[in-house]
Amino acid sequence: MLDVLYLAHDVADPAIRRRTLMLEAGGANVTVAGFRRGADTPLTDGVLELGVTSDGRFGQRIAAVSKAAMALGAKLRGVRKPGIIMARNLEMLALANRANAIFGGDVPIVYECLDIHRLLLRQDIAGRALRAAEHYLGRNVSLLITSSPAFIDNYFRPLSRLKAPVMLLENQVIDLEDAAAMQTARPRPPQPGEPWKIGWFGALRCRKSLKLLSDFTRAMDGTFEVVLRGRPAYSEFDDFDGFVENEPFMRFHGAYKNPEDLARIYDDVQFSWGIDFFEEGLNSSWLLPNRLYEGCRYNAVPIAMQGTETARFIHAKNIGLVLERADSAALADLFSGMTRERYFAEFGKVAATGTSTWVFDRADCQRLVNRLAALRASDAHAAPIPELSQTHSNKGGLL
Repeated sequence: MLDVLYLAHDVADPAIRRRTLMLEAGGANVTVAGFRRGADTPLTDGVLELGVTSDGRFGQRIAAVSKAAMALGAKLRGVRKPGIIMARNLEMLALANRANAIFGGDVPIVYECLDIHRLLLRQDIAGRALRAAEHYLGRNVSLLITSSPAFIDNYFRPLSRLKAPVMLLENQVIDLEDAAAMQTARPRPPQPGEPWKIGWFGALRCRKSLKLLSDFTRAMDGTFEVVLRGRPAYSEFDDFDGFVENEPFMRFHGAYKNPEDLARIYDDVQFSWGIDFFEEGLNSSWLLPNRLYEGCRYNAVPIAMQGTETARFIHAKNIGLVLERADSAALADLFSGMTRERYFAEFGKVAATGTSTWVFDRADCQRLVNRLAALRASDAHAAPIPELSQTHSNKGGLL
């Protein structure tokens, strides 16, 4: 059995839980150690806490990582030597090197980078210094995992100095049911007199999206409603709860569990908001968000912003709606004349893609763990690495 030490930047991040479930379903034994994002964040049983960090406070997080590095030996005293160490985000890569030294210096390190922080993209001395730090901390990385081809094309190839092989592992929904037992989503047009519903689920961090959806739903006077679920990044809003509470056509229903709640929450909406302006023109233009895969898994029609990787992705699959301008009038034009017939046609396009594009099943989990286990060879970079299923390109291609 492969023992994995997974170093997490935010132990409450649903993506951390999803990756842990994937590894365990593939036969690995996973120990999670990481930071709580805020002192009131609950800690899951079995997780090793390394400290508390604050959302949006980069300096504080660096200080917390430095403090954790000094105490890491004591924190890991009862942990068996892992077969690999996985580090989620750059700050955890520093701790991965420290953990590797504690365990003797011969443990392969996997760097998982699913977002490109804007500081890494700057061309000034701060950006160059941070990329130099990434290069130094990544000198012992055996494998880089990232989630979008645009991250590779726009950052890792032209700017980053990392030399590790790259594995593309997109944000599919983990689904451990047999293919025959997988739930099939049904069309759910609104009943007469009820509004069309747009679901904005997951990491809620985009003020521009919130304002745009507010203006749109008010202009449509109740014929459209926005349902919000997930974890708001309160540091990015003046008053998220107060804003939504005062919106007549917006509803916030709190956090949800992924994957357990996905079928239920997407069955409540017809469309899925796949737009993010948080780092417009940079990370937000390049990512393929979790909600894209979650929504399409349950046949919610995705909405993307023109010029983004998400728009390119759904265009290639002939599904979804693409917004040409970021204003409420353009959004109203996009939905003008929305009828049951048009909705059924859009729903049918998503349904026709099948589930394999959107899910990571038990066999995929096993192949992922096999690939990671191969890194334990004495020369990790030269060791043969078993390929994942290539049913479609986003099932873990090595680039």
